[in-house]
Amino acid sequence: MWWTGVQAEHTQMETRQSVDWADPTANSGNNGVKIAAAQSGEPPVQTEKASEGELLAQVYIPRFGDNWERNMVQGTTLEELNKHGLGHYDNTKMPGQVGNFALAGHRNGYGQPLGDVDKLQPGDPIIIRTKDYWYVYKYTNYEIVKPEEVRVISDDPQSTGTPTTKRLITMTTCEPKYSAPIYRWISYGEFSYWAKVSDGIPKELSSTDSSGRVQFINNEQPSPIAQLDSLVPVMLVALLAYAVIFIAALVAWRFPVLRAIRSGERRRPEVSAYGWLLRHQPGVLPVRLVLLGLLLFVVAAALFEWGFPWAASTIPVLREMSNFTAVPTA
Repeated sequence: MWWTGVQAEHTQMETRQSVDWADPTANSGNNGVKIAAAQSGEPPVQTEKASEGELLAQVYIPRFGDNWERNMVQGTTLEELNKHGLGHYDNTKMPGQVGNFALAGHRNGYGQPLGDVDKLQPGDPIIIRTKDYWYVYKYTNYEIVKPEEVRVISDDPQSTGTPTTKRLITMTTCEPKYSAPIYRWISYGEFSYWAKVSDGIPKELSSTDSSGRVQFINNEQPSPIAQLDSLVPVMLVALLAYAVIFIAALVAWRFPVLRAIRSGERRRPEVSAYGWLLRHQPGVLPVRLVLLGLLLFVVAAALFEWGFPWAASTIPVLREMSNFTAVPTA
């Protein structure tokens, strides 16, 4: 689950770097970042139609953490949800439109963008940032349904039986979180206001430091490990370090097992794999521990790179836990 989250963060970071979206904090003044004024009137729609995988927005939900941010792309296939954070359901409304703007995301693994939906409280902001606009929704309630209940992404998601006049948001994810996802957790919200990115940031994404300057709460840089798209270079560096230390220790101290044989020392049979590996490293105990640590690190990295992904895609129970299958509209 951790490594799929790193891979998803890497892809989302690359996607954000590939677009020319303005930085809303670029025009900070003496008082810090500007708070964008809430706009009245009909919200503008940034994109009427998008292609599969196209970046539509960045999503901010402060309840999930000050630096919580995920991309949202068009489409809810596993390819989009596994790599790109959140996916916008085809044939549902775009941000700001009257009707139901619906999106999906994993509850577990791949950065678990909707892993904490159970923590949402009425009134919590759900903030959508497109290239030029902010759309602020407020969380209202949730329900848990069977996967076939596609009415939750319709224009009348809670089956009121009346024509839709509100601007709604619906977020769908898996339930339960860490087992076969036989249900869907559905989170609902209603539109509050919109603002211009050129005017600054919404007040819901601001904080004030000790000097009274306004700050953007989402200012954390991507984790260093997210800069990698593969663990292979890390494994190669670890193996190179192992080879250098191994050869140097071999020249200086030889193998402990060979020293024991030369001295005539009798040893009890070694049944521990760790003990066997440790005895067959050259050098004194601290050097052998370093060599053993490098070997175990390479094994762990190989499991993250190849072993665990294979298990999650092949073993039925793990596949059910790790993959979210978006239900198409009827």
